[in-house]
Amino acid sequence: HIQSAAREYEVILHQVNSIIEKFPQKNDDDESDAEIGYAAFKQYHELPSRGQLQQSTTGRRRNNGPDSSTFTRRGLLGPAIINQANIKLTEQEHQLLRLGPRFIFDDPKTAARRRTTELATLKRKLEARFFEKKVSPGRPVEQFIAELDVLLQNLHNIPTTKKQIQFNRIQTNKSFDTLSSIIQSSQSSQSQVIIRPKKKKNYGRIVKRLKYKIHLANTVLRKTDKSKVFHLGTVDHYQKKSEEYMEKTKAYQCLGVTDPLPDLIQRTNKYLLDLRLAKWITQKQYEQLSIKPNEVELAHLYYLPKAHKPGTPLRPIISGLKHPTIKISKFLDDLLRPLFDQMALDSTVTSGFELIKKLQWSTVNMCQDTLFCTIDVTDLYTMVPQIEGVLSLRKMLDQLKLKQVGKLKVETIIRLSRFVMKNNYFSYNGQFYHQVRGGAMGSPLTLTISNCYMYFFERQIVNQIRNSSGLYFRYIDDIFVTINWPVRHLLKEVDRWNKFDENINLSAKIGSSVNFLDLSIEHRDGQLFTTVYQKPSYEPYYLPFNSIHPLHMKKNIPFAMLLRAIRYCSTFQSYLNERETLRMALLLNKYPNKIIDEQFNNVLQKFKIIQPLTSNNYNKIRQHIIDTHFKQKLPLEYEKHMFIHFTYCKNMKIFPTKFHILWSKYFGLSPINDIKPVLGTRNVDNLQRRFNIEYKIHSIQFKYSV
Repeated sequence: HIQSAAREYEVILHQVNSIIEKFPQKNDDDESDAEIGYAAFKQYHELPSRGQLQQSTTGRRRNNGPDSSTFTRRGLLGPAIINQANIKLTEQEHQLLRLGPRFIFDDPKTAARRRTTELATLKRKLEARFFEKKVSPGRPVEQFIAELDVLLQNLHNIPTTKKQIQFNRIQTNKSFDTLSSIIQSSQSSQSQVIIRPKKKKNYGRIVKRLKYKIHLANTVLRKTDKSKVFHLGTVDHYQKKSEEYMEKTKAYQCLGVTDPLPDLIQRTNKYLLDLRLAKWITQKQYEQLSIKPNEVELAHLYYLPKAHKPGTPLRPIISGLKHPTIKISKFLDDLLRPLFDQMALDSTVTSGFELIKKLQWSTVNMCQDTLFCTIDVTDLYTMVPQIEGVLSLRKMLDQLKLKQVGKLKVETIIRLSRFVMKNNYFSYNGQFYHQVRGGAMGSPLTLTISNCYMYFFERQIVNQIRNSSGLYFRYIDDIFVTINWPVRHLLKEVDRWNKFDENINLSAKIGSSVNFLDLSIEHRDGQLFTTVYQKPSYEPYYLPFNSIHPLHMKKNIPFAMLLRAIRYCSTFQSYLNERETLRMALLLNKYPNKIIDEQFNNVLQKFKIIQPLTSNNYNKIRQHIIDTHFKQKLPLEYEKHMFIHFTYCKNMKIFPTKFHILWSKYFGLSPINDIKPVLGTRNVDNLQRRFNIEYKIHSIQFKYSV
């Protein structure tokens, strides 16, 4: 950690020096210099401040306890909570929230409680596979389930009686006292440190206590929009921002307290039945899309706070996982999204890495006057008109010259899409609403319709940019343009594009360096430089290493993040800076240095690179990594695989090995020996679920269970 702090100092020093270099060398009235100077100063101003944090940390040390209401930002010290409600938290509550929404604490009791249901599900699957072979399951299935049950009981290892619990506690204390006396006797006589046993945290009790405190304080707990750390805000703030958003967009009609769900269920099934009787859909499709009243519930609205922006605006999310139209929405999206991806392949990107490849492959000649421009589309999902959005799907299918998709006629697809867009209902704050403009943020089809609408909106812009030897790429509502135009001319063109459609509002940022998605792009004298971009909302939060997730999931994080750093960083120095920033963030999330180094080395081994990265070989190796294509995973043959899930807890590391041994023992020579088991883990609820975040909570009524 001391080494990490030293590296952090070097990174900050490098950032400040690079910002100073960006300032104009002469002071005149040139408009471009003024913009560059302002951008450089803004970047300096947004550098994390540490003095304030150190002062508050010192104050907390003096008071022998933290006052979390003052701890709202992290600087570079580690992931933090954002406590805008100024609710007083104890040390334990503060530490729990700092673990973040994804943290899962060890809960073998829950795993043991689910064991019976999970074994019963597995037994039904096994019997079904035997019946498919027209063979009776017989004793092997019973014996397999019984032996598996014993194995899981031993792994869950929960004492069932008070005597056992007391015995385990006494044994633990004896072992600790013995170890403590050995350590203390080995210490020098000058040391007066007394070692006390560390109490195991009762996370479940802390969660219950914190939920009750939040309820009493009239506070809303959410995860932030980008950084995904916890945010505490007041009910009044959420209510005010919600009213402002609804008034601004005019997208929602209040229905009062009359529940539209029963009528929506009836209309959905009737609409599908009418299509079936008219032979617009097949019987199989009808059965696939129709709904049962006991399996659906109305969508609900919640907001994610954008804590990094002034005034903390909110991002609306309509969660409709069981909404009556969700089956139709998923079905249509699975059909249409691949078609859109095919049609818009040359003008869209899916990641910063894809943009890097397209910039490298392009024939655009960058020069000193080349401009980069990023354009944001304001409130795209809610501003796309419903009828015109559906008609854009028809235009796409006509352009691709398709008369049917997946045995569905174009007219059927349009009818079903219109039904989904016109029937977005949700509940919020004890009242019901109908979305009369745009699509629901949580509906799969909304993304495809918004993309199609934008595709036909931008056709004239794309042609204009490319006729001027420029580049145009879009990712949903974020647009990237590079062009050799004067700044004033580009700004005038953006103003002209804003008049194409009253529903689309474009806001542009122009300069020699811009940030697009998670990529920072800059050109110096016609040469392209890229590195990883962290948004102002960035918190160094990754899945905590002490969370009860399988080890391979945690190992994937350092691997994937370093691979991104190599792909994005165009210079060896920027790669070193990003690597050490990443290392610091992982250390702050309790990743052992051994795991970090091991995964960093695995990145090079994956691409068969033997020598370490140096300033001499970095560019060559980086290009090799960029050009290497991973083999796509072959789709599983579901007839030859069986998916099996068990709730994961700390002691189950050896479970997969023992499970496959038992499987081979009982089914290796059976009629289902061609079936391959795919063992998955079902996690205990993370903190996000335990606090009911993203579930049916009314901001005023607070239906928390204590």
